[in-house]
Amino acid sequence: MSALKRFFTVYNCDCIYGARKYLPDGSVDLIVTDPPYGINGDRLHRHYNRNEEFVIGDYVEISKEKYAGFTDHWIRQAERVLRPGGSIYIVSGYTNLADILNALRKTSLKEVNHIIWKFRFGVFTKNKYISSHYHILFYEKPGGNRTFNPESRFGFNEKDANRNSLNNTDREDVWLINREYKPGRIKNKNELPIALLTKIIQYSSNEGDLVCDFFLGGFSTAKVAIGLNRRIVGFEISRPVFIAKSAELETIRPGSMICNLRKPNVYSQKNRGRSWSEEEYSALMDGYDQLLSDGLPRYRIIALLEEQLGRGRWGIEKALKKIGRGSSRR
Repeated sequence: MSALKRFFTVYNCDCIYGARKYLPDGSVDLIVTDPPYGINGDRLHRHYNRNEEFVIGDYVEISKEKYAGFTDHWIRQAERVLRPGGSIYIVSGYTNLADILNALRKTSLKEVNHIIWKFRFGVFTKNKYISSHYHILFYEKPGGNRTFNPESRFGFNEKDANRNSLNNTDREDVWLINREYKPGRIKNKNELPIALLTKIIQYSSNEGDLVCDFFLGGFSTAKVAIGLNRRIVGFEISRPVFIAKSAELETIRPGSMICNLRKPNVYSQKNRGRSWSEEEYSALMDGYDQLLSDGLPRYRIIALLEEQLGRGRWGIEKALKKIGRGSSRR
């Protein structure tokens, strides 16, 4: 058992033992983890057209018979170490999804979203449909303020070429993110894509927060967390995997990924969520009628009113309906 301590602390040990020994109650802001498959030699972990010679051996599996009990134990530890208001994302295939859900139901953790992660090139099958998705279970620990940064990637009012909301699309609960292929490079059995981890960490943590991965595997969560200027703690039981991947953390400069992130276009909507006064309703009516008489299309009128009144689109739409300026008008 060993630990590397700098901006990160990673342990070569079982996560249940490690969490009990090294992590105090309520010390972690965010857990992102991809537990073992428990599929007894099934080939569902294999990537499309991948040369398995480059995959590190000694992956430590959990047998199907022990999977439910093992899952209960590590999820109990995850619940304990999360701060009140902390979040946990668990990536799972369908084989043992029931065990993970049953374990979560035995805790105080509350579901926020059940996300579907869709990718291309599932494992080929001849006599059934091809599996090309994973489940991501997003839960929170009650009792505190949960971090969620809704405009960390796209502003609420950013639109694509068809005037669809970029923010809404990015925050839908089906994610189209392809798995990464690293030909000729040493890799762990199954590594989560950088794009997926970046998205989770941007939305559900802030710089300086402590991120935890109970099953470090390819150390992808650790690398992204450091690159986004978060602290990381985690566990990996396999000695060969730990030796091969932990040294790579030394080469990552904290915050080095931030300069490459997309910068959302965010402007202040100081009145978002506030009740409307009669004066504001009157100003809305006058402003709408004037812009309509100028010949502007409705979508453009709404955008201008958002800026003028410091309100969100849906708040403007609802107020217009209340004052008789609903969507039936041009």
